[in-house]
Amino acid sequence: MQTATIKFERFQNSADEECQQRILAAKEKLGDRLVILGHHYQQEGVYKHAHFTGDSLKLSRHAADVDAEFIVFLGVHFMAEVADILSRPEQIAILPDLSAGCSMADMANLAKVERSFRELNKVLDFDQEVTPLTYINSAADLKAFCGEHGGIVCTSTNATKMLEWSFARREKVLFFPDQNLGRWSGYKMGIPLEQMPVWDPDQPMGGLTEEQIKNAKILLWKGHCAVHQMFRPQNIIKFRNEHPEGKVISHPEAPFEVCLQSDYVGSTEYIVKTITDSAPGTRWLVGTELNLVNRLAERFKPDGKIVQFMSHVVCECSTMARIDPQHLAWTLENLAAGNVVNQIKVLPEEARLAKLALDRMLEAS
Repeated sequence: MQTATIKFERFQNSADEECQQRILAAKEKLGDRLVILGHHYQQEGVYKHAHFTGDSLKLSRHAADVDAEFIVFLGVHFMAEVADILSRPEQIAILPDLSAGCSMADMANLAKVERSFRELNKVLDFDQEVTPLTYINSAADLKAFCGEHGGIVCTSTNATKMLEWSFARREKVLFFPDQNLGRWSGYKMGIPLEQMPVWDPDQPMGGLTEEQIKNAKILLWKGHCAVHQMFRPQNIIKFRNEHPEGKVISHPEAPFEVCLQSDYVGSTEYIVKTITDSAPGTRWLVGTELNLVNRLAERFKPDGKIVQFMSHVVCECSTMARIDPQHLAWTLENLAAGNVVNQIKVLPEEARLAKLALDRMLEAS
């Protein structure tokens, strides 16, 4: 039976330990009506309550497969949108804190992408020559744009494979919003850097000449992750000087020069697996988000593995970290009381087109 919505103010100043107990009680009451999906970058205080954890691709699959009535996403806005798009109509996707966004995703919006589409059409036949490929770290309307224009979505796990899918259909790719992931993925395919120019949506014709556009294989959107952009080659040089036996592993959202100097480059899921499978006593320098690095450092301490954060500057993803025990407790107690809060609902036509692009990715990967 539904009761009046519980106000967040009642949780705002609650101690973490009290919230932990309330989360556990609400989870028990909701039972299998609830599934909590947790991204690797989440803070430990909520991450430990997730039924499933992983990177964007793994969690997308869970969102498509779970039977629960409520899908609570410990992540950011675009992830909850994906859960809503891929789940059944009667299921409800929820983001405990609506301010949990992604600065990279914000670097590409539909107005800029559509303007870029019009400008590229002056030089090319976009729908015949260009496959739009959006990183999953983007809003639903950009996924819908890709669905409408024969494009696809990628994650950091499958970006190279999705580029292959794209080139099998058209000659060029417009890759947005993360230039670093696009550049590294193209480089692994043997595409020369000069054939991967940066498209600046705030400049006429992306700041490129007609010749550059025609010669391009991948047009890289001028966007990046603020966290991964902090990593520097000098961080790696210092580590190698101090620990010649150490290994360096980075996420492909890191700058190209960092990826070049790393021993391993891959998604968060790849990073976790690589360090998990390494020998006891191994030392690692890791170029990805701080919460994940700290979690790995604690997890492998008993094995004598040393896991270090790459940057000398503390750079956790502040928007990922917004979901705290207070917001999760508030969300779950409301659900247990029959109240839905912070539902994420994508407009039907937008969801239909976005699902086309997401389904293409899931099938191709």
